[in-house]
Amino acid sequence: MTLIELKFVMAVAQERNFRRAAEKCFVTQPALSLGIKKLEEELNVMIFERSRSDVTPTEIGAQIIEQASRVLEEAARIKQLAELGKNQLKGALKLGMIHSVGPYLLPEIIPILRQTAPEMPLEVEENLTANLEAQLRNGVIDVAIIALPFDVPGLQYKALYDEEFDVVVPSDHHWATRKHINPEELSDEKVLLLNSGHCFSNQVTQACPELSRKGEVLQGNSLETIRNMVASNLGITVLPCSATAERYNNPLIKVIPFASPAPTRRIAIAWRKSFVRLETVEKIVDAIKAIRSDYMKMIA
Repeated sequence: MTLIELKFVMAVAQERNFRRAAEKCFVTQPALSLGIKKLEEELNVMIFERSRSDVTPTEIGAQIIEQASRVLEEAARIKQLAELGKNQLKGALKLGMIHSVGPYLLPEIIPILRQTAPEMPLEVEENLTANLEAQLRNGVIDVAIIALPFDVPGLQYKALYDEEFDVVVPSDHHWATRKHINPEELSDEKVLLLNSGHCFSNQVTQACPELSRKGEVLQGNSLETIRNMVASNLGITVLPCSATAERYNNPLIKVIPFASPAPTRRIAIAWRKSFVRLETVEKIVDAIKAIRSDYMKMIA
């Protein structure tokens, strides 16, 4: 059993395809297939069920994959430990972000990080919370910016800031002159939200439960797409305050606050408990704390 064979197993588990896994490992497909077959023969078990259309782990294979992930992470940690005496802030950081945070937070923190950690470029992965959770556990990404709740064994998090929600309507909507909107009023309108699976949509429906019972909800692929659909007069939406900042002003839409207390979400940073580049986490936290913005209520 070798680390290379375990890397082959992890690549197939992630790609569910031998060809793509081989490309990811920079080897030929026969070499990758031979390595996995050799490991299966050594262990005397089948790790993967193969078919023409799919590759899926067997029951014991899933357990082997989980252990292989830990072994590879610990092996990588040996190299990281050797670097600890040098510079944790040198080298790319794989940063995951949920879709409703990434486009609005990145422009704020990147200029700060260019000054405070110039040798730490960000390799950014935008994805759903469930996918980021899996990528964190498997070591595909190092750190993730997510919305709470987020309680996952093997991972830990630090709360960063609270953010309120705003209502966004077309500029000629009958609410356009309103000062505040009550959450229960949304159920009388056509509301545009992100596709199911996005935690922000769940947070909106939790804050406005009448939407789930009697509201008309349409779905979009991104907050920017939804903003444009509102501008086209398709309906109204709810956006986090970071997405309604002055830089996103549009004459075709009107931003209206919720009546107090407004619905909010809490944003946090998460990482594996075994992650050794903890200085990188602190740099991200410091960069976020350095942002001067009305929409972010920092948590001490």
